[in-house]
Amino acid sequence: MVNKQTIEDFYQKATATLPEGITREIGHFNIFETEKLFDKKNGTRFMPYSRRAYYKISLIKGHNRAEYADKVIEIKESALLFATPKIPYHWLPQDDNQSGMFCIFTEDFLSKNKVGITLDDLPIFQPGVLPIFQLSKEETNELEYIFRKMYKEMGTDYIYKYDLLRNLVLEVIHYGQKLQPLSALNATKNAADRISSLFIELLERQFPIESTQQRLGLRTAKDYADRLAVHVNHLNKVLKEITGRTTTDIISKRIIQEAKILLKQTDWNISEISYTLGFDDLAHFSNFFKKQTSLAPMAFRE
Repeated sequence: MVNKQTIEDFYQKATATLPEGITREIGHFNIFETEKLFDKKNGTRFMPYSRRAYYKISLIKGHNRAEYADKVIEIKESALLFATPKIPYHWLPQDDNQSGMFCIFTEDFLSKNKVGITLDDLPIFQPGVLPIFQLSKEETNELEYIFRKMYKEMGTDYIYKYDLLRNLVLEVIHYGQKLQPLSALNATKNAADRISSLFIELLERQFPIESTQQRLGLRTAKDYADRLAVHVNHLNKVLKEITGRTTTDIISKRIIQEAKILLKQTDWNISEISYTLGFDDLAHFSNFFKKQTSLAPMAFRE
């Protein structure tokens, strides 16, 4: 079963020391060297697949495979990855030559009153964005310089070091955003865009499914329209215009995406997965899954 990993869990699993005095700060931040947490005996890092309770930015050097939702990305040399607590991913090292650095931080560390932005409003952290970027040698060197500055600053007694660290984290975030296609950076400009954006955010808030006791609360187009205080026909029209897809289709594809993750990444039985995804009976879920994928749930798992 996949459990949510807290900051405390992370330090315990990583056998890393919680920085002295850091709990007195508003929010939490730390930075690590990947190689020191990589176990060459079994080829894994001390970062198990989990629904993390923190944001994470990784500069990873080495041959790896990233499983992001139902997508697989092969990384041959180096990459920059942005992870949020809302969207699960799985990073699989493909060789022993693993290095790089990563930082972790809570939402409070980069709260709006400190940095003037809301993390989840940034394009890099938007649902549907694939925030994994392969890097050139020059880009890798530039980013490593910033990460090294963070690492060095963490060891100082400078009274304003966390303000400086926030600026460095924002520098990496903006660097990543510039690696995206220009279209991904366009700001929301009209009511239709806002409704579409809020719908996607509301949809993603229901995921990931973390336990067999959790159950989707919003299943239908009307459920979302009611929550957004718009007529269901208007919601359908907006999403059709912006995405080319119906509300029901978008919801169904996201449920299937989560179903695939649960089938592959947990040992829950099919009935438990069916329940968490909001189906009243197993047959309904099985028919739904087969219609969307042409496979029965058990066949997909195998």
